[in-house]
Amino acid sequence: MKKTFYFIRHGQTDLNLKGIVQGRGVNSPLNENGIKQAQAFYEAYKSVPFDKIYTSTLLRTHQTVAPFLKDGVPMEQLVGLDEISWGIYEGQEQNENILTGFEKVVNSWRNNDLDLAIEEGESPNQLVSRQREAIDYMINQPGEETVLVCMHGRALRILLCHITEVPVCKMDDFPHTNTALYKLEYEDGRFSIVDHYNIKHLESLVNG
Repeated sequence: MKKTFYFIRHGQTDLNLKGIVQGRGVNSPLNENGIKQAQAFYEAYKSVPFDKIYTSTLLRTHQTVAPFLKDGVPMEQLVGLDEISWGIYEGQEQNENILTGFEKVVNSWRNNDLDLAIEEGESPNQLVSRQREAIDYMINQPGEETVLVCMHGRALRILLCHITEVPVCKMDDFPHTNTALYKLEYEDGRFSIVDHYNIKHLESLVNG
């Protein structure tokens, strides 16, 4: 069995711009630029014969893939694709205290302390457990050879690690920006990256 997965991060939101923490518990919509990014991705990849679209349960992923839905591509939400929960930091502006707390936690993750979580939030290992269920589900759906998956920045970094057998502590090795693409092929029980951090579709927005 061979499948091709297109993994993208959602388009930009106003909270991205304002530096406000968005996690699993913050359901913000795309802003005007985010809608343009989503449309640019659609224009670049509308000819790909997607059999299915999977998103998180959050609005910003639904809005990012909306142009494909108008073409009749079916969509399904999976909680396993939701962003990591940032706990008490969610919805807060990134002031000095929060930035310091973030840095401390992320540094611990880089040092392989993957059971650490921000208060009332999720650890990377908890997220991986949630993601594995979603990945197993997507892999085992019949008749879906080409799949588009729209999710979130930190969650995408962590997912790319464990499905490609990279230690999760190296999550920051995978860059991300809004609507950046990672294309992977799944065959014989293994994922391989065939297109790494593709943002060509955004060039017209940057140069426009």
